[in-house]
Amino acid sequence: MSGMGLLKIRPSDLRFPFELKKQITCCVQLTNKTDRYVAFKVKTTNPKKYCVRPKTGIVLPRTTCSVTVMMQAQNEAPPDNQCKDKFLIQSVVAADGATTKDITPEMFNKAPDKVVDEFKLRVVYIPANPPSPVPEEPEEGWSPRSLDNGTQTPSLFDNVSKSHEEPSKGKLPEALTMISKLAEEKGHAIQQNQKIRQELFWLQELLKKQRNLGRSGFSVVFVAIVAFLGVLFWYTIKKT
Repeated sequence: MSGMGLLKIRPSDLRFPFELKKQITCCVQLTNKTDRYVAFKVKTTNPKKYCVRPKTGIVLPRTTCSVTVMMQAQNEAPPDNQCKDKFLIQSVVAADGATTKDITPEMFNKAPDKVVDEFKLRVVYIPANPPSPVPEEPEEGWSPRSLDNGTQTPSLFDNVSKSHEEPSKGKLPEALTMISKLAEEKGHAIQQNQKIRQELFWLQELLKKQRNLGRSGFSVVFVAIVAFLGVLFWYTIKKT
């Protein structure tokens, strides 16, 4: 990013995710830091390789415009993926109200009484597809050969699992059956216990009632005799 001059330019490098036989596009933002109209012009060291839109233009005061740079499809990559192409962005103060039609090549000619700002951008190729993460090293005690061999490791795990699973296949149903049977016997025993307790309770209540009936029966007979004698005595007195 340029820190001086008329324009603030982002980014400072043109980064293309390089791929063979594919057009690649990159954008540059030009921000006018002044209160004047600023004209710009874009140049490159390899004009046949790149298409720039727009090549020239006007940036209004305190505004931003975008420049699109498209790289033509390439049939081969440069050595070490290093690109030597460069871009140059020139900017100069224009007349107020100027438009793109008012721009001429002479406006960017350097002169003692005129300031022409220049900013250079280099082209950088970056990988289109980032590399996959580095695989973790195998834990201690594991052999790389056993991890790479797709047949040895599964057979080892299969043998171990079979040695533990095969005996349990016959024992598991028997254990489940035994647990179910014990649970049923426990439930039956609890029911029998509750039934016996209920029968004992009702037997005790019956004995109490019989005792109470026996006691109350004697008292009732006594009261009946007394009442009979009272009625008889009252009748006798009345007769006399």
